Amino acid sequence: MSVWITLAYLLAAVCFILGLRFLSSPRTARRGNVIAAVGMGVALLATALQVTHNWPYIILGVVIGSVVGVAGARMVKMTAIPQMVALFNGVGGGAAALISTADYLNSAGGQGPSVLIPVVFSAVVGSISFAGSMVAFLKLQEWMTGQPITYPGQQIVNGVIALGIVGIAVYLMTTGSLPAFFVVMVILGLVLGVAFVLPIGGADMPVVISLLNAFTGLAAAATGFVLGNTVLIVAGALVGASGTLLTLLMSRAMGRSIGNVLFSAFGSARAGGAALALGAEGGTVRSGSADDVAVLLAYARSVVIVPGYGLAVAQAQHAVRELADLLEKRGVEVKYAIHPVAGRMPGHMNVLLAEANVPYEQLYEMERINPELERTDVALVVGANDTTNPAAKETPSSPIYGMPIIEVDHAANVVVLKRSMAAGFAGVDNPLYYNPKTTMLFGDAKKSLTDLVNAVKNV
Repeated sequence: MSVWITLAYLLAAVCFILGLRFLSSPRTARRGNVIAAVGMGVALLATALQVTHNWPYIILGVVIGSVVGVAGARMVKMTAIPQMVALFNGVGGGAAALISTADYLNSAGGQGPSVLIPVVFSAVVGSISFAGSMVAFLKLQEWMTGQPITYPGQQIVNGVIALGIVGIAVYLMTTGSLPAFFVVMVILGLVLGVAFVLPIGGADMPVVISLLNAFTGLAAAATGFVLGNTVLIVAGALVGASGTLLTLLMSRAMGRSIGNVLFSAFGSARAGGAALALGAEGGTVRSGSADDVAVLLAYARSVVIVPGYGLAVAQAQHAVRELADLLEKRGVEVKYAIHPVAGRMPGHMNVLLAEANVPYEQLYEMERINPELERTDVALVVGANDTTNPAAKETPSSPIYGMPIIEVDHAANVVVLKRSMAAGFAGVDNPLYYNPKTTMLFGDAKKSLTDLVNAVKNV
């Protein structure tokens, strides 16, 4: 039986690697999900076959997990996917922390360093990931403010907590069984997870989710060493490595270091800053109708659509695809500009547009589309506030200064679909809306796009 279990774990590991490989492209992402799911099923079955007792608990856990997973996949709207990702990621970190804690308490801390090190590591990192992911979930769900929550001496307090965790961990590994200290260490890990995410603004949530995902992967890999489970080590290492790489790539795409993302309380608008002052000084906003914008779009040679979180909120991906198809029939070249941190999670816009079967060839990353915007007749911005904000390039006093953006202000005409003049998730006003070449089309994005479709048909 052990040979077959080993082969099953090998097959599962191969499935995880292939699944991750296919997930690198929206064109093959669905296939990657299926392959990875098959690998997880094989790993679960192989693990269950090694257990000779507690079958009722195993079956109960599988049933509960399956019901929650299927319900989440089918019932949660696309706008809530980031929250669900944060929630599921936190559950993974929490599970790793619980397993390590149970292993330590059951063995009375009598393991050697080869076991104690991964036990402590998994418990600490898993608890940080769990608590941090819960705060990220609350911010994304808007059950708490998306703005950074800061207080004087915050980084010093966080540093003291981290040093306390390290001190207890070292003490545990050198003195043996101290269950009370272990529990205190886990509680401090939970506190640090909360304190770690609180000062991070909503605009940085994609980076934070990616980083916490890497934490969960590392905790899971350490748990694999605790349990002697090869496939858990492989899966955790893959998640940890890919999450770390994605975090670095996303922070680079924002033009900031990972340290700046995590410790600068980015997204807290500064009173009196130039970006805010522009709106306060009464800049002129030009509002148009669907008929006006339809004429502009219908007679354009090229249109670049810039999707943002407003598109997801309105569930308007199908409407924007219908508008694009209609324009293409009139000979208009249509492209989609994708900012790496648009939305609330990595790849949010790609997933959203894939749901509407937008051709992958029409999706252009920021670096590819920016040089073409100077030759674009119309840039159609759908809810993308912070990722199109010129203050990031032009206003040193702005909190988002230095972040690369989709340079829609270089297009001949800009049309912005937005509910109101309210600031975006970063809490920063957008001077693009006061640009003479910009036309604002106020209202729900889905209704506005539907009105545009009908108006274009009548042009």
